[in-house]
Amino acid sequence: MGGGGAEVVARPLAVADAVSVAMAASRIIAGQGRAGALVMLAAGALALAAAPASAYRPFDGTDAAVADLNEVEIEYQSFGWQRSGGQTALTGPGMVFNYGFAERWEFVAQGFADIPLSSSGAAGFVDTGVFLKYVVSPGVLQGGSGVSIATEFGPLLPQLGEGGTGFSWAGIVSQRFDFGTAHLNVEANLTRDQLPEAFFDVILEGPANWKIRPVMELYYDRVFRETEARSALLGAIWQVRDDLSFDAAFRHAVVNGVAVAEVRVGVTFAFAAGKGEAATPPGATFGRWDFAR
Repeated sequence: MGGGGAEVVARPLAVADAVSVAMAASRIIAGQGRAGALVMLAAGALALAAAPASAYRPFDGTDAAVADLNEVEIEYQSFGWQRSGGQTALTGPGMVFNYGFAERWEFVAQGFADIPLSSSGAAGFVDTGVFLKYVVSPGVLQGGSGVSIATEFGPLLPQLGEGGTGFSWAGIVSQRFDFGTAHLNVEANLTRDQLPEAFFDVILEGPANWKIRPVMELYYDRVFRETEARSALLGAIWQVRDDLSFDAAFRHAVVNGVAVAEVRVGVTFAFAAGKGEAATPPGATFGRWDFAR
């Protein structure tokens, strides 16, 4: 397992610590207002990035929506399994933390464990970053009509055992039809290795009023002078109630000619962290920014 049992055990604890930060932030909002909460959330982001340890779940892309004002949304990947080129790894636990700190604005922090099973390589903490997301044009996902348009941007933080920082920017468009909902993602990024990257992604969901809705995602990702990936994902989201959903999916990809198979299982839940708007159905407001997709 490489890094030893102590490192592997520490990663689930890091996710639990982040949840504790979210709960503490909700108490601060109630007692001290938004300024105190933002201090606590900044500390939480640092904990996610530094502690030893994706997504309109279960996707790599996202939708053109954000958490409501003073709402916390947690996207938790309880189990992930990936096989690539004869190597197998666990891709979890991991978490995306979302907080609606202002109207149409959301703060995002994320990180995922990566634990090799078929080699002696060290465990890692990957896909680390902090971001801001803004709804440029409210639409159907905000209870109105027409397309919803959002943008998301922020730094890619160093991964465990690896140096380097990058930057990511995305434009997102969402529209709802009789047959379901579609989301289009276009990203222009600078990777942690200072290489340009382009990412194009389409997500299709079944009707929003279905208790269990089928989902699909197709994407093309190119890190220039390094990798080229094509991916297809099939899965389902079980909407238990407005503030709780479970998901499971299988993904097949080809990266530089090498087949990749992945299983993802997770949960998304939301709760009010002070006085604000009513909660909206959870769904990832941010996807996993994995630059070796």
